[in-house]
Amino acid sequence: MTRPDLDTPEQIADMVRRFYATVNTDDIVGPVFNDIARVDWDRHLPKLAAFWARALLGIDGYQGNPFARHAHVHQTSPLTPAHFERWLALFEANLDQRWAGPNTERARTLVHNVARVHAIQLGVTGEPVHGR
Repeated sequence: MTRPDLDTPEQIADMVRRFYATVNTDDIVGPVFNDIARVDWDRHLPKLAAFWARALLGIDGYQGNPFARHAHVHQTSPLTPAHFERWLALFEANLDQRWAGPNTERARTLVHNVARVHAIQLGVTGEPVHGR
């Protein structure tokens, strides 16, 4: 069976929903999102979908500064390389389960770049965040 690519806003929104459903219940990164950042998932998921739709499809609509919120969370409870590694592993698994194609590979590359840049900007030390 051929897996679809992330080539429509609907596919991207589905990917985001599935990924963050896993994040939400994960023992390592779930507490960061739920207990520290106290994410309002009903408000946050559309923003995340808009971010990915802009990044992968060039669709306008995303407004925000993702780094600012991560910096605030890091100041409250420092993020570690394990947080970044787990987040990346969950993202990879999510892509591998359902999607394939050029935009899926672009998403895979972008998520690694975002994680690496955020880790560097936050001064997260320890094991390096693996890049692609």
